[in-house]
Amino acid sequence: MASKILVVDDDPHTCELIQEVLISANFEAHGVTDSRKAATQLQQEKFDAAFLDVRMPAPDGIELTRQIRASKINMKTLVVMITGENERRFLARAFEVGADFVLFKPVDRQALLRLLRVTRGPMERERRRFTRVSVGCKVSLQSGPDRVCGVTTDLSVSGMLVRVSRLFAVGSLALVNLEVDAKNPAIRCTARIVRHVDRDSMGLQFENLSSAENERLQEFLAPLILNEAGVALRSGS
Repeated sequence: MASKILVVDDDPHTCELIQEVLISANFEAHGVTDSRKAATQLQQEKFDAAFLDVRMPAPDGIELTRQIRASKINMKTLVVMITGENERRFLARAFEVGADFVLFKPVDRQALLRLLRVTRGPMERERRRFTRVSVGCKVSLQSGPDRVCGVTTDLSVSGMLVRVSRLFAVGSLALVNLEVDAKNPAIRCTARIVRHVDRDSMGLQFENLSSAENERLQEFLAPLILNEAGVALRSGS
């Protein structure tokens, strides 16, 4: 499963060049020259990284970065700001609003490949964080006085889809007891109900997963993610 990257630049040549290099490096790259269209995509789709030109008709790269950092699904997405050599004065603003790296124009293929080597690790971690796997784990949820038991239909480090007999209201918080390992206590955290799916399932986003519980969940999910990707784990690894 390749990392998914959005490239936004109103210069078609630069947009195509970056997209071409990303695809050659085995990334899933989506090029957009209309920043308004990009803003809509960032609200609706999860990306592991975004390459954003600073100078564009509104919303420009600075504003798009603000929107990314304020969003739910792309809040931690890696942001690379694209800027001209004569626009170094924008560097402070770019980092201030949440950019992680800066790529200078004219874009050099080798410089971009070097940047990708540095950013591949963070992008992979972000992709795994949102990778959902189909797995049925017992879970109990409590919201106020209401309690319901169910089974996950898919699960990630960021949230889960749960089949239950009764739905809680979208936006409400629930205490979660998630059984991923019969030999150990259930993972406990809170989660927010973010959507209903049909009449018997609801999507939840974890909100205060501790570092220890997060590590347990990653250890449980890692072999399942690799298996779905068609990658076999070596014995003892």
